[in-house]
Amino acid sequence: MKKILFLMLGMLAFVNCSAGTKKSDSNNNEVEMEKILFINGSPNRDGNTAALAKVLLEGRKYETINLNDYRLNFYGQKLEGDQLDEVIAKMKEADIVVMGSPVYWHNICASVRTLMERFYGYVPDGEFKGKRLFFVYQGAAPTKMMIDDGEYSMSRFAGMYGFSYEGMATSKSEAKTLKGKLK
Repeated sequence: MKKILFLMLGMLAFVNCSAGTKKSDSNNNEVEMEKILFINGSPNRDGNTAALAKVLLEGRKYETINLNDYRLNFYGQKLEGDQLDEVIAKMKEADIVVMGSPVYWHNICASVRTLMERFYGYVPDGEFKGKRLFFVYQGAAPTKMMIDDGEYSMSRFAGMYGFSYEGMATSKSEAKTLKGKLK
């Protein structure tokens, strides 16, 4: 009896774990949903960067990680407590990664920049092949140069590690347009 109960609990757990990963298409066939991860580089977890991601991802389920909740040592440091591997593991689980950064000091914020720098020499080139990367990047009044530099950095990062770079949104209207690429 215990074996049957244990087996039934295991099956129930399996069904619950997979319940959120499928949806029905127009012919009522089950299809796998893409897993989306939003990486928020802003120290304000509910600020403008998160709001821009919310517009881009409206109507979709996604997980958010706030980089300020993770200890990411600087490039070249070997200190205890580093959580880079946890962030990379979450990125590997996702089909779509949305990287979010405010414009600080004329470019990508330090937490996102540190994450990108830490990949160098640690993550093999092409490691994220088949995954898609979107970028939300906002600030009070960024200049064209700041926007161009941020997009250049993110597109190079994507290309180096195998992501398909889908584009950048710097405003709610751009996020609504970019949302069309999620389909």
